[in-house]
Amino acid sequence: MTQPASVPPLADILENCAFLDDWQDRMSYVIELGRGLPPLPEADRTAENKVQGCASQVWLVSRAEPSGDAGDPVLHFEGESDAHIVRGLVAIVLAIYSGKRASEILATDALALFSQMGLIEFLTAQRANGLRSMVNRIKAEAAAAQAA
Repeated sequence: MTQPASVPPLADILENCAFLDDWQDRMSYVIELGRGLPPLPEADRTAENKVQGCASQVWLVSRAEPSGDAGDPVLHFEGESDAHIVRGLVAIVLAIYSGKRASEILATDALALFSQMGLIEFLTAQRANGLRSMVNRIKAEAAAAQAA
């Protein structure tokens, strides 16, 4: 499984954002993506899974599985937020990173992708900081999985 079933592939998200000219339409789309995110089980809403540096509450759960290449496992992520827009950002982050090898995760610039989607400039400073915190956490988990 590359990402949660209700999260569209990254290529579809990029394509849809390219057709949305207006920032309000893009934010509505982000919120719609968040609505499709499956709820995170209550047992996973722990302090350990909470992403530090986010103004709203964000939880991120990862699991690694061998990929056939030693030292380059595939990581799968689940996540959720209590804020509508941030929940949509979580969905996009999952589309970018979930189901990828650790090396791919470390090489992927999510902020450049958000900029390409025309989303980064519309995020408040707090949301942009939270997005960076999510990305940093995912990259740290990929590096740790590679080293294990």
